[in-house]
Amino acid sequence: MMQDSTVGELMTREVVTLHEEDSLESVLQAMESLQVRHVPVVDGQRLVGLVTHRDLLRLIGGEIDQSPAAHARRERGKANVFVAKVMTRDPLTARPETSIADAAQALVQGRFGCLPVVDDDKTLVGILTATDVLSWVIACSVLDNAPPSPPGADVRPLSIPPVPSDA
Repeated sequence: MMQDSTVGELMTREVVTLHEEDSLESVLQAMESLQVRHVPVVDGQRLVGLVTHRDLLRLIGGEIDQSPAAHARRERGKANVFVAKVMTRDPLTARPETSIADAAQALVQGRFGCLPVVDDDKTLVGILTATDVLSWVIACSVLDNAPPSPPGADVRPLSIPPVPSDA
């Protein structure tokens, strides 16, 4: 049933992790090759931080100078910047027994893309992404397990008027 589902049922259990001493270059390679946007940072198995695609964009995405020399400086810098500098320390987390409704509310209110999932000792046990939650909502809807829509909440396709051409 939709209301009884927990984070532990939806979370990804095999999580790619980083360490504070990993270079920015290794983060970029891992995110690109594994097609992930959120990577927890651990000390042993204990969660200490989180690196997200947004963190990286803030660090390297706002570069205005696009000259070859500036590009070369940025490339050299990637090997000298470490996860500890860019990660978010002590990110908001969920526990396996957290309800999906509570986790979804935290994702929306915090404008987060994920919640690392930890146990009592802050040991990383999984990760729940906004995509996981949306996929679950779609699956519940397809299976007709979703709660009924309130009266007058008919869904209609969005109709966007065409942009007039100047030609």
